[in-house]
Amino acid sequence: MFASSYPMLDIFFTMLWFMLFFFWIILVFHIIADIFRSHDLGGGMKALWVLFILILPLLGTLIYLIARGGSMQERQIQAAAAQQKQFDDYIRNVANTKE
Repeated sequence: MFASSYPMLDIFFTMLWFMLFFFWIILVFHIIADIFRSHDLGGGMKALWVLFILILPLLGTLIYLIARGGSMQERQIQAAAAQQKQFDDYIRNVANTKE
């Protein structure tokens, strides 16, 4: 009875909308992490961006991606390089203490 009242194409579109919503939530988390990772923004601007994204989520994420999306990748690369450097320093430190 349930299958006859909910066609297969509707199931497909429901799954598609659910996945788009899930990807959008992931994008919002990445944007908020990028806001706090950014060193060129002051505390007030960070707070305004976060409030803008929380109050108007769709418009806020779209405007953030247009305004600051190009430098998101650079900040991600810098964070990964810093993390790799810390890991390498830790490994060197541990390797030197065991000898």
